[in-house]
Amino acid sequence: MTVIAALAATFLALGLLPLIERAFHLATAMTLLELSDTNHPLLRRMAIEAPGTFNHSLIVGIMAEAAARSLGANALLCRVGAYYHDIGKLVKPDYFIENMAGRPNRHDKLAPTMSHLIIIGHVKDGIELAHEFRLPAQVCNFIAEHHGTTLVEPFFHAARDQQAKQALTGGIHGQVAETDFRYPGPKPQSRETAIVMICDAVESTVRSLPEATAGRIESATHQILYKRLLDQQFELCDLTLVDLSKIEESIVRTLAGVYHGRLTYPKPLAVLRPA
Repeated sequence: MTVIAALAATFLALGLLPLIERAFHLATAMTLLELSDTNHPLLRRMAIEAPGTFNHSLIVGIMAEAAARSLGANALLCRVGAYYHDIGKLVKPDYFIENMAGRPNRHDKLAPTMSHLIIIGHVKDGIELAHEFRLPAQVCNFIAEHHGTTLVEPFFHAARDQQAKQALTGGIHGQVAETDFRYPGPKPQSRETAIVMICDAVESTVRSLPEATAGRIESATHQILYKRLLDQQFELCDLTLVDLSKIEESIVRTLAGVYHGRLTYPKPLAVLRPA
């Protein structure tokens, strides 16, 4: 009877687990493994409709998983969060550089303010898609937090240049405010979402390099970490300077392998300085 009762309890628990997950928006290891399957409808759509974003997300997943392991953070959650962090780009895929594939840049015909709204809109669009597909709250957090409150620099600088030209010709005066060109946040609330924030920015930067040598990978990683640290993007998560140094070392090692570079180790984060 004891064995039968134990088996019954096991089957009952397995049957109730999906209901509990849905009710409380939890993500068990089993759920995360299911979401890591690239045959998931959202990932299949991304592979077809936004192939550049899909490839970017897979690489960020590799980077984030390795970095999480170096800290003892949740590596599987990091990988899955990275896979889905940019799903909002499915709404307007052609407005993101990784999907342009040599086609004219659509932002060239838009005002910087409009371009900014389209770019930051992928976060809101991603959250809406995540809710539609009932992704767990822990995965939704990566979508909401992976840019924190960072500045959308290209369009901020373009708006400032545009305003300066208008002022010279007697047009509109005034200042372009940084706050108008920042993502709405929130900043990363966990080590895992902070890791994906860093990996996302580094992968995008390294991909744009004319030649991704080990030295350039190291320099790009170092500069991005330093900039995010100064911008106080990590103030709400429990990452220490030692943790950030481990993340930096892991990213450099991973990308050196991806780009077949020779491994070089980054400078300790405690003595970071602008490159």
